[in-house]
Amino acid sequence: MNISRRAVCATLAITLAACTQTQESQQSLLARGDYLVNGIMSCNHCHTPKDKAGNPIMTRQFAGGAQRFDEVTFTATGSNITQDAETGIGRWSDADIKRALTEGVRPNGVKLAFVMPYPLYQALTPRDLDAVVAYLRTAAPISARGAPPLYKSEQITYTYPGADKPMNEADLRDPVKRGQYLANLGHCMQCHAERDSNDVPNYRTGAGKGGRVFKTPAGMATAANITSHRAKGLGAWSDAEIKRALLDGVSRDGRKLSMVMATYSQYLKRLTDDDTNALVAWLRTLPPLE
Repeated sequence: MNISRRAVCATLAITLAACTQTQESQQSLLARGDYLVNGIMSCNHCHTPKDKAGNPIMTRQFAGGAQRFDEVTFTATGSNITQDAETGIGRWSDADIKRALTEGVRPNGVKLAFVMPYPLYQALTPRDLDAVVAYLRTAAPISARGAPPLYKSEQITYTYPGADKPMNEADLRDPVKRGQYLANLGHCMQCHAERDSNDVPNYRTGAGKGGRVFKTPAGMATAANITSHRAKGLGAWSDAEIKRALLDGVSRDGRKLSMVMATYSQYLKRLTDDDTNALVAWLRTLPPLE
């Protein structure tokens, strides 16, 4: 084999290796996006229609949720986030999607309703943000135009301490920081932080106190106290009891949790053991509130 032929073969080998590495990297990114979007971030809860039993209809994944959120400052329905160009986000750039996720702003500059937990998604690591976008790009386009949101007052961003900027991969190696990160992506404080009469979350001195009331088909439900308070919160619970509540929707005394939390359990079941343990470790750090 002459020198030029050897050079061509070497170049081809390098190119093939680079292509294989790129494909593996993309597959890894998509797997991570799948894990986050269909798991802890529970995007299907709002953005996918459900059957009568409350299960997401995956044949119409991300075509828009049927539930209507009627809150103090807005009324909104989970929007179509498929790749449909007319009614979904098919024409949005990656930067547009990232801005909506972390800043709550549409490409046209309109603010998203506060039910979209973008203030907590600001914690997304750069790689995880890329992974979420990559996975959303795989959503089959479905034409479904939902009802537009109704804004009753200005949509103000209330930032949760520790979620105001992207975390890094080094942070995620610390169990407690990893747990906080997962709690941010799972928007735990969207429900479990104390709120005032104007629906303003008290993230600084009321994080985990609970008390927010929800209207459900089964009646009214109140977000529980998840702080380390031994009587009012989870302080006296064992790790196994907390995990059962998270993954199976069953309280310490064996009763089923409210429909709201039980619904989230189907997404939390996808957590790895390490991630579940990290979430429990973080919960243990919440100061006791009564």
